[in-house]
Amino acid sequence: MKHLLIVYHSQTGHTAAMAEAVLRGAGSDELEGVETRMLRAGDAGPEDLLWADAVILGTPENFGYMSGAMKDFLDRTYYPCEGKVESLPYAIFISAGNDGSGAVSSIQRIARGYPLRAVQEPIVARGDTTDAVLASCEELGMAMAAGLEMGVF
Repeated sequence: MKHLLIVYHSQTGHTAAMAEAVLRGAGSDELEGVETRMLRAGDAGPEDLLWADAVILGTPENFGYMSGAMKDFLDRTYYPCEGKVESLPYAIFISAGNDGSGAVSSIQRIARGYPLRAVQEPIVARGDTTDAVLASCEELGMAMAAGLEMGVF
């Protein structure tokens, strides 16, 4: 059994809706060999990251950066997981008021320090969380879980 971890932070509910869509995709009836755990960033810790065979990170864009809660999660897990999660596959989803580029680049910069391995293009929802965005998030969850199940990453 492979393990997929979804860690997110949400204040307005937009990122939470995206996280729920990712979880729906990862829990598709077509997939049987993947256990998924979804946690808010403040509730996730090193033991969760060490459990994971892949991780999906979701955050709102705050002042052109990831949320403080997501940064806190990454800060709290870095040293306990150092040298233990190298090349862990990851993907990102962002709920953005602007273009989301600052949040994406800040997560990517920290991910290189772990180092984690990006396996999907980031999903950035600019403005409202539309049905199309939620469908993309669901596809992201399914693709990550299927990739784990098939041993692609």
